[in-house]
Amino acid sequence: MENTLEIEFENLLGKASSGTFEPDFLENLANRFSGEVIFSTSFSYEDQVVTHLVKNLNIDIFTLDTGRLFEQTYETWASSRAFFKKNIKAYYPDPEALQEFVSENGPDSFYQSVEKRKACCNIRKVQPLKQALQGYKVWITGLRSEHSAGRGQMPQLEWDPDHQVIKFHPILHWTTQQVAEYVQNHQLPYNYLHKKGFVSIGCEPCTRAIKEGEDFRAGRWWWEDADKKECGLHVHQ
Repeated sequence: MENTLEIEFENLLGKASSGTFEPDFLENLANRFSGEVIFSTSFSYEDQVVTHLVKNLNIDIFTLDTGRLFEQTYETWASSRAFFKKNIKAYYPDPEALQEFVSENGPDSFYQSVEKRKACCNIRKVQPLKQALQGYKVWITGLRSEHSAGRGQMPQLEWDPDHQVIKFHPILHWTTQQVAEYVQNHQLPYNYLHKKGFVSIGCEPCTRAIKEGEDFRAGRWWWEDADKKECGLHVHQ
């Protein structure tokens, strides 16, 4: 039997025209689920755009500090707090689980196998995400369909059964050029690694700049097969 939130999700979905949502849909979500909407940021170009869209709405913001982020990411975090004047909740890996994993496998075991890399992501990202989403009904993301082939047919509004939340991707259909122009036109703070060929920016050991002609996700876990490049944060039905 569907729960009440799933029914609300279906009602929202039924009001969309061909899966397309009006520009004020974010505000409608914030009002309908007052105090129960949260946005996850990694301080990417996309996330800076969404932060600008939600900064005056009743929407909380959080980030996952894995402990292995670039220094430039922390700098963007600090500049974003000052620019947007909005608190950003921070969530961290469980220290005991992380200590045990690193002690048994070493600090860079994620290079050894997909299984160990996903185990590292699970401790540093997936489990903290579960904590961050507790008590919320709507999760806003900065995902775009151009991010990977697997996201090409992703719906803009979806039900996340793993976390039991409604998930909304407000800029899903934006192009890379639209995102870059929005950041420039609104003079938003951004991670300067984007200017050095870093497109998708995650943990420092697992991220590199991409080469000309490479796929958007080529700079993430580049030693793995392309179809395995997900960390477990976003599982689409």
